[in-house]
Amino acid sequence: MMTRLGAIVLAAAALSAGQGKQTFTGVITDSECPLGSHSQMRMGPTDAECVAACIADHDATYVLYDGKNAYALSDRKAAARFAARKVTVTGVLDAKRKTIQVNSITAAP
Repeated sequence: MMTRLGAIVLAAAALSAGQGKQTFTGVITDSECPLGSHSQMRMGPTDAECVAACIADHDATYVLYDGKNAYALSDRKAAARFAARKVTVTGVLDAKRKTIQVNSITAAP
């Protein structure tokens, strides 16, 4: 019985290890303009102002667009500082929900 329990614990640990921190690089945008193109909405004179307006006026959420996929970001406060900028996000991806549980956001080179 202990061997079976040990195998289950090891299997669970292996599965959760695959869901560790990852690094993503892309542009912080919003769910109204998830591909980073603000030409349709143009809620301000700059992309950063458009992102801020979509968040405030359209109940949009911050997303990271990596050139292929848009991922919702869990940390609104950190994302707000980097609106319309290229960043590196470190966090845990929930692939089913396409959401990143953010650990940190820094400006990308």
